[in-house]
Amino acid sequence: MNTAQEKAYHDALNEILSAGQKILADGGSALDAVACAVSMLEDCPLFNAGKGAVYTHAGTHELDAAIMDGATLDAGAIANVEHVRNPILAARAVMEHSEHILLVGAGAEAFVAQHGVQMVEPDYFHTEARHAQWLRARDQEGMLLLDHDAASQAASEAASELEIDIAPIDPDNKFGTVGAVAVDMHGNLAAATSTGGITNKRVGRVGDSPLIGAGCYANNRTAAISATGTGEAFMRTVAAYDISARMEYAGQSLQDAAQQVVMDLLPRYKGRGGLIAIDAHGNVTLPFNTEGMYRGFAKVGEAPVTAIYK
Repeated sequence: MNTAQEKAYHDALNEILSAGQKILADGGSALDAVACAVSMLEDCPLFNAGKGAVYTHAGTHELDAAIMDGATLDAGAIANVEHVRNPILAARAVMEHSEHILLVGAGAEAFVAQHGVQMVEPDYFHTEARHAQWLRARDQEGMLLLDHDAASQAASEAASELEIDIAPIDPDNKFGTVGAVAVDMHGNLAAATSTGGITNKRVGRVGDSPLIGAGCYANNRTAAISATGTGEAFMRTVAAYDISARMEYAGQSLQDAAQQVVMDLLPRYKGRGGLIAIDAHGNVTLPFNTEGMYRGFAKVGEAPVTAIYK
């Protein structure tokens, strides 16, 4: 355990939570709060989104994101973009300026650039730690799995030989997603999700993050949800929407619905990971079926709470 690394994650989460908290305290919208939080997560190289995104099998970066307004069910998403500094802002541009929900690749980039979203060269996303992680995965001819499971001793030793700091949740046994959910003073909900995907993933692969109802969903009648984990399982179960449906049609609480999806439903399909969720009453749940998940929450007027392990 590298205590300095652990502190870095807590500090980053606290800073981001405080920024979103301030927006809500000043009367801002849930949509603004989640967009701010996720854009900050994208700018932080500790996380697998934006600047800290993982590499594809071809040594490139392909980024995905989605955002949803619970008051209107409006949503926007982008996938397989390679030049967008903040994919979540691109997703919001799709939501606010197009008649579509999901745009991909070069077409998505051309559209969001017209609406002021900042573009960068692909080398902007490079970090030494992610590059070394990709080289190890490529040499092992496999995809690295979960962002939330602890390292094997062999992986730790390999990283030590390369003089790479091991994060509290080992980067060699993970993929990750960043997300935020919020409820504002008007009771409106919003959710946002962004990811670089899986290390060494096949070029063109799209996971659950930009798919409304799988990795991102918000509805004022139920909850706002952002998920992370084995994307294919979240897609097969439409996990985020399933939580909302359990609440709306079966009368379940947010806590019970999320717990059943994460702990009972997803494991049937080899689904590993977790999610963050909030309802219109401010109830929060952050369940995960792995050994850890970088997470936190902040209520206006109270100090942010952050955690990594169970």
